[in-house]
Amino acid sequence: MFDKIDYLQLGNEKQIRAYKAISNLGIMDNLSEYHPTLCGTFPLGIDIVGSDLDIIMEVVDFLPYEKRVETLYGDKENFHIKRLLIREVSVVKANFIYGGFEFELFAQPQSVKEQYAYLHMIIENSLLKQFPNIRAEVTQLKIQGFKTEPAFCKVLGLEGDPYGSLLNYGKRMGII
Repeated sequence: MFDKIDYLQLGNEKQIRAYKAISNLGIMDNLSEYHPTLCGTFPLGIDIVGSDLDIIMEVVDFLPYEKRVETLYGDKENFHIKRLLIREVSVVKANFIYGGFEFELFAQPQSVKEQYAYLHMIIENSLLKQFPNIRAEVTQLKIQGFKTEPAFCKVLGLEGDPYGSLLNYGKRMGII
């Protein structure tokens, strides 16, 4: 379902605008070899003011990827790119603003469908379908300053590291 962004065209007004911004930038085509996948709040329709467009990718060789991203998007407002170590894995994050949205391009040497952002989104999507009444509560917690995974964990009564707890919950429930 989340392999392409066409579903955004059928969404709310903000999802339609996000679709247009992503399409106008050409990210899905220009970086297709890296399997770009939109994750996070926009695909789930739980975005709030200030939510960014998180596009994750599988990148093994960072240098050509960084050069390509800089060439394609380096002229965008507030563009910056950096390498980080997250959970002992090297990643590259590029951020910029375009079309009224903050973009975060997140690259790591791991299949998109094995990355935390994707797995969390699959779990959250399943929960929203199974328990539609939690949407408002999760959104309200996000407005209060909670990140998405901690908001879901609070609603579900899960304790500990919210990122790991949500994954464990998804495994226990047979979602992932």
